[in-house]
Amino acid sequence: MDAYSAAYEAVLGKWPVAVEALDVRSAYGSTRVHVSGPPDGRPLVLLHGGGATSTVWYATVADLSRHHRVYAIDTIGDAGRTVNDGTPVTTAEHLMDWLDGLFTELGVDGAALAGHSYGGWIALAYALRAPARVGRLVLLDPTDCFAGLAAAYKLRAIPFLVKPSAARLRGLVTWESAGKHIDPEWLDLMCRGTEVPRGKLVMPRRPTPEALRDMTIPTLVVVAQQSRAHDGKRVAETAEALLPEVTTVALPGASHHTIPTEQPDQLSRAILAFLG
Repeated sequence: MDAYSAAYEAVLGKWPVAVEALDVRSAYGSTRVHVSGPPDGRPLVLLHGGGATSTVWYATVADLSRHHRVYAIDTIGDAGRTVNDGTPVTTAEHLMDWLDGLFTELGVDGAALAGHSYGGWIALAYALRAPARVGRLVLLDPTDCFAGLAAAYKLRAIPFLVKPSAARLRGLVTWESAGKHIDPEWLDLMCRGTEVPRGKLVMPRRPTPEALRDMTIPTLVVVAQQSRAHDGKRVAETAEALLPEVTTVALPGASHHTIPTEQPDQLSRAILAFLG
């Protein structure tokens, strides 16, 4: 087992509930999906942030899968166990088509769809494209959905985006987290992911205000109150101003990169209260 696979298995090993690994084929390749929860539970699809992989949900999956059938996906074109060995994913349309095919293959029409960071952008874009297929939408400190990235974050992220390396990613995440605890095994997996093959990043495009005003899917926006990636207050205020059916929650003490892992009880409570 190579170092990346060992790091991946170490974080997946933190899942406190039974998990089944599925590899779903499509024209784009093979997508890894980790499934937990009762087979008759309401479906909940989870999209991770850039580089985090589906394993990042280890901290919340026990609560989320108690009454939901959870489908945690490794995003195509990113690090993880999903392999883009078919049609290259190079546009937002490709990402939407890929996710649409997954919904079909998994049989999860009407599922709640949740995404963190870049995964939040994918989730929102898909909800706008296929509103009939998404029952509820959960966006965790979503980037490029309601506000742009902070200038200070961009300045620190650009060197990593131009020439990714483990050291540059570690520096970015550590700076953004501002001294908060970061799970060392998860951070190791994130950083090792810079050394494995992945596709070209599909750059997000913020939805228009008109598109957001027309979306009637009930939506929860959870912002990390101490996020240095963007202005969380602005994210929440813009979501409230534009989305017809929105609930916003701010998690005190949370940072952008650590929001899925470091305050799991608060995050799970917020999500489950919204999903009902």
